[in-house]
Amino acid sequence: MTDISVAVLGATGYTGAELIRLIGEHPHFRIRRLAAHSQAGKRAGQALPGLGGDLADMELMPADAPWPDDVQLVFTALPHGAAAGSVRRALEAGCRVVDLSADFRHQSAENYKAAYGADHPHPELLPEAVFGLAELAREQVATSRLTANPGCYPTSVLLPLVPLLRAGVLDAERIIVDSKSGTSGAGRSAKTELLYCEINEGVRAYGLPRHRHAWEMEEWARAFSGVEARIQFVPHILPMTRGMLSTLHLSGRDPGRWREILHAAYATEPFVRMLAEGELPTTKGVAGSNRCDIGVAVTGPDSAVVVSCIDNLIKGAAGQAVQNANIMFGLPETAGLSAIALWP
Repeated sequence: MTDISVAVLGATGYTGAELIRLIGEHPHFRIRRLAAHSQAGKRAGQALPGLGGDLADMELMPADAPWPDDVQLVFTALPHGAAAGSVRRALEAGCRVVDLSADFRHQSAENYKAAYGADHPHPELLPEAVFGLAELAREQVATSRLTANPGCYPTSVLLPLVPLLRAGVLDAERIIVDSKSGTSGAGRSAKTELLYCEINEGVRAYGLPRHRHAWEMEEWARAFSGVEARIQFVPHILPMTRGMLSTLHLSGRDPGRWREILHAAYATEPFVRMLAEGELPTTKGVAGSNRCDIGVAVTGPDSAVVVSCIDNLIKGAAGQAVQNANIMFGLPETAGLSAIALWP
């Protein structure tokens, strides 16, 4: 297959940096444009010290500058609200788009406004966006021009939750999710609460009383399972760079079968691993991989805890975006991606 020319918009954030790293080793994707907002005009290596070779010497262009005519695929890793205009320009130019912002993760402008407190910049594009949780929407992603990459927290929650909802074994009114993330999930911009002295040796909850990803979780739990689920979601930030662990406190019937249900749902999936009975996942166990590890611990005759771990920058962002792009272009889904974690 011929090479596919790629533009990355929002290249200097943590997610953009991971996209560049993954695409740089991809057998078919070739970076033709790197763009950013505040750091436009610099060489990419000045903004991203991890880069080397030709990529480090590429000039960072403004995010709204025209890209080369041969670009076929655009990744938008811009903030929500700012991404939608770039997505529209890319579609008008005949490109296919994987959007890593939140701008196209909701099915309606009303849901977007409820979650983000602002009107949607381009609601006319919402009907054609596909929510790209690849394991649950592979066929839709394959024919999509615009794939909305799911949020990191929803990815870690929906993968274990949806098969159980589909099986009808859960009390959908009593779903409690406790999630913890490394600081890279908060982005690269300077924030007082992320200073070393503020976050080191501490843990804090945030986003209460209702975090914006709760809307995304409930909307797509319903869309994928047909079940109206009520999710109480509390995220926490930990003093580590990357990693995400979500603990789902669930009630329902026959919890001894839940691991079997999840194993059957994901037995052939390259990036979802059900752990053996008695084992629970760790963030170290998935770091640097595009994998989601899931474990189940039965806690009573009608309850169990399901623990899900991902690397928030890979399966929760850049890796899942590459996975979706592979599907969109008919490539092997695993191209350029690893299911093996960095260890130690």
